Amino acid sequence: MKSGMGSLFDEPENEPAAGQVAGNKDVALTAHCDGGSRGNPGPAGYGAVVEDDAGKILARLNGFIGIKTNNVAEYSGLLAVLRWTVAEGHTRLKVVADSELMVKQMKGIYKVKSPDLKPLWEEAKILTKKLKEFRIEHTLRGGNKEADRLANEAMDEGMKGKRAW
Repeated sequence: MKSGMGSLFDEPENEPAAGQVAGNKDVALTAHCDGGSRGNPGPAGYGAVVEDDAGKILARLNGFIGIKTNNVAEYSGLLAVLRWTVAEGHTRLKVVADSELMVKQMKGIYKVKSPDLKPLWEEAKILTKKLKEFRIEHTLRGGNKEADRLANEAMDEGMKGKRAW
């Protein structure tokens, strides 16, 4: 608890990183997101890690989404990141994902033909328009280890106590 007077025993307040203003919602965030299913379709989940420009983890997100395809799970990870970013009032986001399909669809390189993916893609596009800046990049699977771990945790948790699907 802070009082008006300082003391040798006061804990130091968190200092913003160089170039940052404390509470600056315009700082560029980086999110690694992933999704997967055990079977296609099968028990599915997503995972994501959101970091500020200094590499400080701001959020770890994951969830079990039921019996879905891997592509639906990938989009669920992207949507979780976008919803969190918008809800927290941040304005700049770079997403790193290992789904080449999703990345190319979000960039407009591939059309979205799947009726399961179309509404997810549409929601993602609406959310990206709420940001000043949005970028999405593809990485190989090894570049998304923490997000992959979180997605697998979500699938494990969702499958607890259930028979084989």
